[in-house]
Amino acid sequence: MIASLKGTLESLGGDGAIIHVGGIGFQVYMPTSTLSVLGAVGEEVKLYTHLHLREDNVALYGFKSAEELGLFQMLIGVSGLGPRLALAMLSAMDTEKLIVAIATGSADLLTAIPGIGKKMASRLILELKDKIGTGWITTPAAGLVQESRASGERPSCETGPETRQLRSRQADLFPQRSHNARPADGAEDVTGGKRLET
Repeated sequence: MIASLKGTLESLGGDGAIIHVGGIGFQVYMPTSTLSVLGAVGEEVKLYTHLHLREDNVALYGFKSAEELGLFQMLIGVSGLGPRLALAMLSAMDTEKLIVAIATGSADLLTAIPGIGKKMASRLILELKDKIGTGWITTPAAGLVQESRASGERPSCETGPETRQLRSRQADLFPQRSHNARPADGAEDVTGGKRLET
């Protein structure tokens, strides 16, 4: 198991980067949230990683924080949801907002993510809601989830005053963290009754 990498950023691509560690270049696939904070080629970087093994493929996935890695690992534990789609979810929505969307059962917000249909959104909520709601990770997200549930408020993509108020609370609870895909894994999803082909 490769739990983390610390080395020199050798090159950047659209779905990942090559990290040079001890004379070896590791191809690491990442969500855009991690790619955007890696820095410039030649700089030292540290990534929290997940090694995904299949009979026909071995792929390494990297993340800017242990929290993002933990959510990725939880997402790929959902039946029918592979690493490729999990990366797409983390690229489309920040970690805290995704946690709250699942924990509060906000299917509409989840289906706004490309590749996530109503069936997959329902499956995500069914399989992960209780795990996240019972404090899967010790972050201020737990407090926001409880507050959202108590008030009956759900995260939204709209821009009304209630949404702005929720986003303001999110900004207070989740200050910006400092620094720090196309894996051929055969991931599949169910969107509107159809499988997502790889």
